[in-house]
Amino acid sequence: MRITNTILAAAPIAFTLFNAVAAAPPAYEAAKSSTSTSRSTSHSTSHSTSHSTSHSTSHSTSKSSSRSLTKTTKSSSRSSSTPTAKTSSKSSTLVTSVSSSSSVPATTSVATSASTVVSSSTSSVAPTSTSSAVSTATSSATSSTTIPIPSPTTVVNSTTCGGQTYVYEELAGYGFIASDARDKLGDTIGGIGSSIALDGSSWQQLANGSYTGQLYAIPDRGWNTQGTVNYQNRVHKIHITLTLDESATVDSPSAPNLQMEYVDTILFTDPAGTPVTGLDADVRGPYLTFPSIPFDLPSVHFQGDGFGKDGPGGQRVVMDGEGLFLGHDGSFWVSDEYGPYIYHFSATGSMIGAIRPPDAIIPLRNSSESFSADSPPIYDPSLAPIPADNPTGRDNNQGFEGLTTNPDGTRLYVLLQSATNQDGGPSNKNSRNSRFLIYDITTPQPTYLSEYVVSLARTVSSDSSSKIARQSEIHYVSDTQFMVLARDSGEGRGQGSDATTSVYRHVDIFDISAATDIKGATADCSTCSIATSKGVLNSTITAAQYCPWLDFNVNSQLNRFGVHNGGADDAGLLNEKWESMALLPVNPGSNDKEFFLLSLSDNDFITQNGYLNSGAFQYSDASGYDLLNQALVFRVRLPSGSTPLVS
Repeated sequence: MRITNTILAAAPIAFTLFNAVAAAPPAYEAAKSSTSTSRSTSHSTSHSTSHSTSHSTSHSTSKSSSRSLTKTTKSSSRSSSTPTAKTSSKSSTLVTSVSSSSSVPATTSVATSASTVVSSSTSSVAPTSTSSAVSTATSSATSSTTIPIPSPTTVVNSTTCGGQTYVYEELAGYGFIASDARDKLGDTIGGIGSSIALDGSSWQQLANGSYTGQLYAIPDRGWNTQGTVNYQNRVHKIHITLTLDESATVDSPSAPNLQMEYVDTILFTDPAGTPVTGLDADVRGPYLTFPSIPFDLPSVHFQGDGFGKDGPGGQRVVMDGEGLFLGHDGSFWVSDEYGPYIYHFSATGSMIGAIRPPDAIIPLRNSSESFSADSPPIYDPSLAPIPADNPTGRDNNQGFEGLTTNPDGTRLYVLLQSATNQDGGPSNKNSRNSRFLIYDITTPQPTYLSEYVVSLARTVSSDSSSKIARQSEIHYVSDTQFMVLARDSGEGRGQGSDATTSVYRHVDIFDISAATDIKGATADCSTCSIATSKGVLNSTITAAQYCPWLDFNVNSQLNRFGVHNGGADDAGLLNEKWESMALLPVNPGSNDKEFFLLSLSDNDFITQNGYLNSGAFQYSDASGYDLLNQALVFRVRLPSGSTPLVS
């Protein structure tokens, strides 16, 4: 499926290109000057207790010392430094500079492409280029082939869940987009790791062995570290090129080998054509209604321009997009945190439908609907709700983080980031019992089919008081098994020098085949709970089987691409928030179940050179950081009988 239609408010058409293949890895310039580098290749793993004894996990040690998995403590991990990096011999011919304000040093390379675009995003207006920027991004994909790619001889680990085996073979790639890169409206490209989806028809292998395809990525609600702003929700189209570097080792790391090039943007509007905004919802209604949708939508009355300056004000539907699916008809399904709702947009970005979840998930304050997530606008911090935590419904900023569908596009699945507040949600350590809902989307008004409980892992499995690894994305593998991206928080790039080591950053598996379907009057009313306030699940309910699997934080893999978990708070440190997944076939057109698992990070639009509101609103994040839009590519093998979503 390819999507080409775009509706934009009158804005200058200007394209910015970014190339992560030819750019130096984040710590390259600092590392290459060292004659010796201390390396700590740690593997910090936390496993939760499975609900079934049929789950097993095994780790295989590589024949190469560069891939050995050695456990380490938090303190020893932080003492490691990033290894030097080599320049990949397979780098793309299209070369552009990274932003001059990025913490990554810009590199100069000679391109052999006939149409090379070098761009910078440091000016106060949207950077411009000719249409060759787009043609260059797609011309290399005209010659496709299939070159058998041998599987690695060793693996990082494997997990068996419900009799199905999942294998993490190796880390296969890394790339990034600069923190102050800008889209065609002149706005900062940030938060694109909130959710991604591959245009499966575009994915192909080229004659030189590289892979290319079109990726769609949604930012969430815009820059909001100092208050929410009137950012118009959107989806970006990004051209990706992956060039494998099988020679990458810890001692001789690869340069970034995943190229990401911005192509286009589609803006989202409500059914009446008004922009959808990232501002926090009003504390109480009345909320907006539309003839085509049989319930009200979370919305906000805002002042001025919604950025703290003069303007007409108004009322808009609010959305904090966290999940994305590309419909077979070219439309977009987006799950949200505010409602939490699920929205259906046309290929041109116009809202054509919505799903409201059961009442048990709708947030209430003072016995009334209250869609505010306690995220006041930048122009008036006093607009915080009372009480801050809604007693029932989804917790603040813990809505439908996960969305996926089956390959036919007939079933839609959503998972709350953590438990509802009546099920233990306000306290992190009690919030493990999340709700997983299934809808039939074959008709204009989707049908609610079933609901299950997914008990999420603890960041330290042996400690019942440890925090929950709340989930950030799900992905369909079969009718009963799903991948789930679960992670800790507060650890990673931008969190400070004393908070660089993540202990749980996983893609895990859950299986609903033996779980209890809780859909019904006893679970779905506004006062219904399925667990105690301490997070103890009702004894009559069997949760999905949960199986830990792929650990992002294996430094013996990360260091092969010049990045790391723990240690110095530098540009090579992994970002805190990883919130997206897409599967890319290793052998396109085959049925061998070997995939590249792509994940992008959400950088929260954190930059010192930020622009929003079509470039009219300039900001510099108070943290002082510039966070790259980082991406990791894992090579995995899924069960032989699985039918995973490739989009």
